Amino acid sequence: MSSSSLRSQQHPLICQLADVIEGSWRKYLDLSPYPMPAELGYVEGKLEGEKLVIENLCYQTPQFRKLHLELAKVGTMLDILHCVMFPRPEYALPMFGCDLVGGRGQISAAIADLSPLNAQRLTTPEYSTQIKALPTLDFSHNRELPEWGDIFSEFCIFVRPGSPEEEQMFLQRVEAFLAIHCNNAIASVPQSGEKRAEIVAAQHYYCTKQQQNDKTRRVLEKSFGNDWAEHYMTTVLFDLPDS
Repeated sequence: MSSSSLRSQQHPLICQLADVIEGSWRKYLDLSPYPMPAELGYVEGKLEGEKLVIENLCYQTPQFRKLHLELAKVGTMLDILHCVMFPRPEYALPMFGCDLVGGRGQISAAIADLSPLNAQRLTTPEYSTQIKALPTLDFSHNRELPEWGDIFSEFCIFVRPGSPEEEQMFLQRVEAFLAIHCNNAIASVPQSGEKRAEIVAAQHYYCTKQQQNDKTRRVLEKSFGNDWAEHYMTTVLFDLPDS
């Protein structure tokens, strides 16, 4: 696994999930380095008197223009895992996204989805069949998606895990999503023309919606200022594919 120092200091579920994500990438995909701006790989700042640390891990593959795993820690107040797999515009694949937010030993939010990247925002039959074949999960605390959350699929999980068992349920479901996604990506063939334009447009829509996430933006603005936050949101977290 990565020699990441940060995940070992975070909530155990974040550490486990980071390992599962990176392990799945290495298991299924042909990884090569992604050219991340050097000054944005590891960042330190201050938030309300607490030290803020951000660590970014990025790869690319033949099917994905960017695989991004971000870990962040604010003193003892906040632990964050954020992950997105951005398909290359010529591959008709959904957008895998996953976030964990924890504080003071509790995970308050856990979300994972394979968000469709087409004009209708419908999950393709290949994915739908495979996801429906997974065991039904029953969490005690389901959370409401944000107002801008029309990008998410009917299979999106957004919960506050109520027990160690529920944390493991979430972890296993993410691992299943990753296996389905990576295997479909390997089997997929490049698209061109109109289809590619549709994929690019859908990625633009997804990224601009995610850039509306006020909570993320506020944390970054408070720590690093508005310009830096905007730069980070649009170049590291949700950069747009070339048209």
